[in-house]
Amino acid sequence: MAKWKIDPDHSVAAFIVRHMMIADVRGQFNRISGTIHFYPDDLPRSSVEAIIDADGIYTGIMKRDEHLRSPDFLDVAKHPQIIFRSSKVESSGGSRLKVTGDLSLRGITKTVVLDAEFSGIEKSPDGDTSIGFSATTVINREDYGLLWNDILESGGVMVGKEVRIILDVEADLN
Repeated sequence: MAKWKIDPDHSVAAFIVRHMMIADVRGQFNRISGTIHFYPDDLPRSSVEAIIDADGIYTGIMKRDEHLRSPDFLDVAKHPQIIFRSSKVESSGGSRLKVTGDLSLRGITKTVVLDAEFSGIEKSPDGDTSIGFSATTVINREDYGLLWNDILESGGVMVGKEVRIILDVEADLN
């Protein structure tokens, strides 16, 4: 294949986290960029680098978004980017992939594994060629220094530790 540029207009990094131990809160980052090198016949040569603008967080609640940008959570003034760089791409059968790499969030880098799926290649009506992937993983937010929380009357916590991450990426031939 070739080098593909992540299309920020058609890509999103979303997350789900438990709130007050009773409901899921969803949000997303609307500004994602980066590069994918994809070789379906030689997966070990494949790689991805995705850069997320942390200030682009959106949950639909302005007050919550501001809190998530603050030093209590993402601290975007000091850590404006969330970066994923792959170190290994392997097949999980069919169009499914395992993508191992380093996730850097809030100045802390940890290795994560993305369960990914290659969606295919398409040519648009104006002749541009695009490629698509979706991927998921789960992280413990405390591993990345996202420690803020409140204790509830029941003894539970306001914000769960586990964060599910969902990536939907479209990239254009570069």
